[in-house]
Amino acid sequence: MECPRCAGLMMFYALAELRHFAQPVDVNCWRCLICGEILDPVIIANRQSRPSTRANRARQNFALQAS
Repeated sequence: MECPRCAGLMMFYALAELRHFAQPVDVNCWRCLICGEILDPVIIANRQSRPSTRANRARQNFALQAS
């Protein structure tokens, strides 16, 4: 798998997640060896459900419009 941030190599990783100081729960995820990006099923689902960006949302330079 290729990292979406830096295009580095991602490896399968078992992350121990602590919830309210109870028993740790292992979460299976992917971790980039180069930049440390972590992708788990929740992160992937949230990124896929994000609305697409509009092309005309670029920042406008109001200083140039005022002259």
